[in-house]
Amino acid sequence: MASARAMLERRRSSRIRIHIPVKVVRSETSSELPDVPAEAISVSRYGALLRMSFLPAVGSRIEILHGVSQEIREFRVISVKDKKEHGPFELGVEILYPARNFWGVQFPEDHHPA
Repeated sequence: MASARAMLERRRSSRIRIHIPVKVVRSETSSELPDVPAEAISVSRYGALLRMSFLPAVGSRIEILHGVSQEIREFRVISVKDKKEHGPFELGVEILYPARNFWGVQFPEDHHPA
């Protein structure tokens, strides 16, 4: 049986380094939160690494507006990378309902040899 660490390190989908403008449009913990600009700096089918100016709690849900497609999806904050006192912060988020490719990019596993 694989160790918990090995299971955490295994990814369901490839990650792609990219810069996609996004906006955090609502948080379950603060409905008064204004729209906050952010950037997806790495994406996969199931989530992203975001760079943003505020730090929602791990486990909280946030809604992200894709800056190009204007589509909104709900995500859960699953990690904070190199936690520090002041931003910008980098946090891992997981998409809650991955019905289709939210990011609009082609992932390596999408390439099928003829």
